[in-house]
Amino acid sequence: MPFFAQQAPVEGYDRAAASRLLAGLAFPGLFRVPVDAGTPRQIKYRTAALVPGPGSHLTLPQQTYLRSYMRPCPAEFVTSATERVTWNDSDGIPNVGHAGPSSLGPVIPIAARETTLALWRALAADDALAARAARLGPAGRQVLAATTTDREPAEIFRIGVEATARTLVQHAYLADQTPYRTAAEFGRGLRDSGIFAVVGSTWYWELQASTFRRGMIPVSLVTAADGTVRYPAEVAAMLRAMKDATIAQAHAVMARATGAEGLTAAEAVRKYHHELDLIARQYALLPGHEQPRCLGQMVHVIDGQRFSVLPSVVQAYVDTFARMLDLVQVSRIPGPPDEEITDPAERTFHVPDMNCQHCRATIGAVLTSMGITVSEIDPVTKRVIAGFETVAARERAFDAIRDAGYTVVPPVRA
Repeated sequence: MPFFAQQAPVEGYDRAAASRLLAGLAFPGLFRVPVDAGTPRQIKYRTAALVPGPGSHLTLPQQTYLRSYMRPCPAEFVTSATERVTWNDSDGIPNVGHAGPSSLGPVIPIAARETTLALWRALAADDALAARAARLGPAGRQVLAATTTDREPAEIFRIGVEATARTLVQHAYLADQTPYRTAAEFGRGLRDSGIFAVVGSTWYWELQASTFRRGMIPVSLVTAADGTVRYPAEVAAMLRAMKDATIAQAHAVMARATGAEGLTAAEAVRKYHHELDLIARQYALLPGHEQPRCLGQMVHVIDGQRFSVLPSVVQAYVDTFARMLDLVQVSRIPGPPDEEITDPAERTFHVPDMNCQHCRATIGAVLTSMGITVSEIDPVTKRVIAGFETVAARERAFDAIRDAGYTVVPPVRA
């Protein structure tokens, strides 16, 4: 029996209402003035080759993720990056990204990260946005808390910016399938082709972040007569099938949890989403008759104008990215990425590919399930502080975090 035939969802869960709230907070646009891209900067990076597994073009972790979480996507639909890129951004925060097989190279993830930081600073400096968010009443906050993973408006918009960056970086693996030959042309081409909106409407939640962490993208691009690019029909159909399978699995888990296990909807979400990370909460609570839509894509009429959040974010992101490319100079330094912590007493480390509250909950659940005391997990600085009884316990915890798809790197020293 479908979950929603048994009981009402978590109180306040309402995707349309959450979208209206966010649109009202963002209207008439989050970035109404040009974003300050900052000053020229030099960024050094290291690379390590991604090594395919035997008999495949994908690495072993990519193959495992494909089999476990991407059904019915065939391996031949997936493109892998060819190298992992590590660097410290201009804020001194460690980052991990991927580049290749296209010729655009590591400048894409590095400039995309600098663009993300610039837009985050613009959000933080927007006093009008902060004032609108402060006026959000208890009912509105309840809707956001019940419907979204990142509950505070500024945090939701911040994650939206980062999701835009992920779309740009992942599709850059495919740049040689497009007519765009420079990084700036590529960013504008994705915008003009509507690819950012396509990701929001066709990819299922968590697919983007999880494949991004592993340097893979499950699509291809074809060029239309007007010079824009799109997904082939078979790719669009596969993404829809993946989304349908994910929704069906989430509903099946919730039906069992609220039926045979006797849990409430909130208890089931806490167990299977927050603690075990087996389902996406958004899909688990989605009514069977409702098609999932990105909150930032829904169109609303505000002050007589049609408005949605995503187009304004994409426009600002691509414009800033194009300007950032003129400010960021990148250079490769020799040697593999340093991912070993040698100090036996070290309690601080970074998880560069952590980016939202769901990541925070996943990493926290991994550590606490192993009896480890956690003092801090910060998705903005990517920093984690935890207490380990022994070096061996720390290494077991790091292996468990890596098994969840994340990277562990040493702390940054001044």
